[in-house]
Amino acid sequence: MACNVRKGNEKGRVENGVGYVKKNLLNGLEIPSFEAIQVEGRRWLDETANIRIHGETHRKPLDLFAQEKPILKPLPVMPYDCAVIRPVSVNRCCRIVFETNRYSVPPLYASQKLTLKIEPSQLSIFHNEKLIATHARCYDRRQNKTDPDHTTELLTQRKKARDQTLLLAFLNLSPQAELFCRKLQEKRLNAPHHIQKIVALSEIYGPDKVARAIQDAITFEAFGCEYVANILLQREHVAATPGALHLTRRQDLLDLDIPAADLDLYDRKQHNQSNQP
Repeated sequence: MACNVRKGNEKGRVENGVGYVKKNLLNGLEIPSFEAIQVEGRRWLDETANIRIHGETHRKPLDLFAQEKPILKPLPVMPYDCAVIRPVSVNRCCRIVFETNRYSVPPLYASQKLTLKIEPSQLSIFHNEKLIATHARCYDRRQNKTDPDHTTELLTQRKKARDQTLLLAFLNLSPQAELFCRKLQEKRLNAPHHIQKIVALSEIYGPDKVARAIQDAITFEAFGCEYVANILLQREHVAATPGALHLTRRQDLLDLDIPAADLDLYDRKQHNQSNQP
């Protein structure tokens, strides 16, 4: 940013002008916003500062301005760029740090060197000559400013990477996995969901059993994680093979210890009947 260099004998004159504004305009003035001071400043110029007799020139500033106005050059069509440019580094969390505040950038530029353009109300972030992010400048401390588009892009990239990892793990389960995957994509709307479930089954039952279940599912044209799970479950609960029938030995049935019969019971019963009148 360019700045005017003044000589030592001119600095006091400049500082006196600043002091004059502070003492005559700003002293005791309540400033709720910059818009409010613009209105008050205009009134002060028209009613006080520009119509007074200047102590150095002994003329009114308003009269001097009318004299100089015809020879003044017009302002540039484009406003003067007074921004500060500095290099910045992006951390692994896709953030740059400026004045203790963190600002997001697209995840593509993580851990790279970028250029930060600093303006009073805005921060612009460039990669070479390409504008990649803008943020409203924050004057608080230790704030985290995130563009929702940057977060959405990062989540999308992470989901794609996770789906690719699952697909690779699925294809490594069986030589028939690629055919199963192709048929799955033709017949099911959410193929990644089924692939994730089948990979999870391989961690429970083992890759070999899941590979065999995939082959059987292709044979039955049953494409889906629920079919593979059912095949695995049925194989885990195969009925036990019946053993030999053990019969009780006949001699064991005959070898019984039976007490002798009490035949006196009948004699007593007959005697009792005879004694009845």
